[in-house]
Amino acid sequence: MDAPTFRVGVVVERRPSKSPWVDHAWRIVAIIPEAIGTEPGHVLGHDGEAVLLYAGARSVEFHRVETGNYRDNLTSGSPGLWVTLALTDEEPGIRLISVTADPAEGESLTEIGDLMVEIAPMPPEIAERLAAFVETHHVERVFTKRKRQ
Repeated sequence: MDAPTFRVGVVVERRPSKSPWVDHAWRIVAIIPEAIGTEPGHVLGHDGEAVLLYAGARSVEFHRVETGNYRDNLTSGSPGLWVTLALTDEEPGIRLISVTADPAEGESLTEIGDLMVEIAPMPPEIAERLAAFVETHHVERVFTKRKRQ
């Protein structure tokens, strides 16, 4: 199977912003197992003015052609998952777009101006699954410089 898939849930924090340009500041709080039956925007709790919300769940896929990127992520010292969110005018004010373990894909999403991309710490159980996938599927590719003709 080329692309093992599993679902993760994302918990975000919404705080009132001190900026005159935006109403709220957002940050990723946790990556958790998918909370089946919990709707995106469900309030999980309050911490002063901050509100903890379930942003929703997305599939994380591992692809054999990206094992080099995954390996780099795992050996970085702080493996992460790139979470992409879109700000909306509808409650709760944010929409979960994607979650990826591929740093190159995550970085490419930062180039889309109206999306918020944040790196969340990778939970150990995902890191273990990713390491096993890399060990099974990684093929070292030797760089060969092409000659001009």
